[in-house]
Amino acid sequence: MTGSDGIDAIAGGSARHIPVMLNEVLAALEPRSGSVFVDATFGAGGYSRALLAAGARVIGIDRDPRAITGGQSLLGEAIGRLTLVEGRFGELDRIAAELGHDHVDGVVLDVGVSSMQLDEAERGFSFTRDGPLDMRMEADGPTAADVVNHARQKDLTRIIGLLGEERGAARLARAICKRRSERPFLRTGDLASVAEATLGRKPGTHIHPATRMFQALRIFVNRELEQLRDALLAAERALSAGGRLAVVTFHSLEDRIVKRFFADRALPRSGSRHLPAIASAAPTFRVAGSGAVDPSAAEIAANPRSRSAHLRHGVRTNEPARADFSAFFVAPMLPDLASFAVSSAAGRES
Repeated sequence: MTGSDGIDAIAGGSARHIPVMLNEVLAALEPRSGSVFVDATFGAGGYSRALLAAGARVIGIDRDPRAITGGQSLLGEAIGRLTLVEGRFGELDRIAAELGHDHVDGVVLDVGVSSMQLDEAERGFSFTRDGPLDMRMEADGPTAADVVNHARQKDLTRIIGLLGEERGAARLARAICKRRSERPFLRTGDLASVAEATLGRKPGTHIHPATRMFQALRIFVNRELEQLRDALLAAERALSAGGRLAVVTFHSLEDRIVKRFFADRALPRSGSRHLPAIASAAPTFRVAGSGAVDPSAAEIAANPRSRSAHLRHGVRTNEPARADFSAFFVAPMLPDLASFAVSSAAGRES
């Protein structure tokens, strides 16, 4: 766990275990011996290992119980400096406080689905590996199959169009509703084949026509954008003055939210007669750099899954955390996920 070659050793192994932009994230966080960090998306533990190697204490959080189970072997290596908690990163401040840390020195968020989840066909995240149409990071709540088989056509269009940024959302929704009237969707491969038949393969591209639709369903089923908003607010509350927040995103919706959060928090705010409920506030973050940090060409070559990643980071000031965040947010335009937690026998208007 220690030594000058610790970080290089941690980065070794198969691509599914390589944390994206590890060196850049560590440069943004500046871990030191005795500091306390929250790895709010523990996953395979890549960032946590590097933080531990730098001498920090780490609270590792993951909503996926398999990630927590998989991290048990690291507990012994960490010699009491790692605590693993099954939970959502939108509650990271509460989790840290319950462990005796009202404030922490740093937070890292690696947003989205993990390589491990994509590689496990039974989780239903990937159209390249046929499996049950599930997509849940946790073990409860509606599945992607519930949404696909019961959402109204107009709601499917919104979900796929807004969360997947798919131009063919209306055509996909229409095709899904037509096919499900004959038999329900149960497998990822079945749904992917409908997308391919509906949209076709674009010449000169290797992107599967189901890519954006699967992204949209995964984000919707796991309420990922709501969780990201909550996590940014929780990190602002949990970080001490001088504490550092690093966020790695993998698509434009996530990156847009993080970009606007840092832009909002880095500027002073004044109340106005139009928004009297918003009080004047000084900046809560100092934003480092002029924009996002992207992976190097060498990293992309070694780990192609890093190619769409962006890193944004900032340093907490000593100003009180703000309660609101009016970022780009599409949730009010989407159906309520809880409405799909019904028996498939109930049926819905298509």
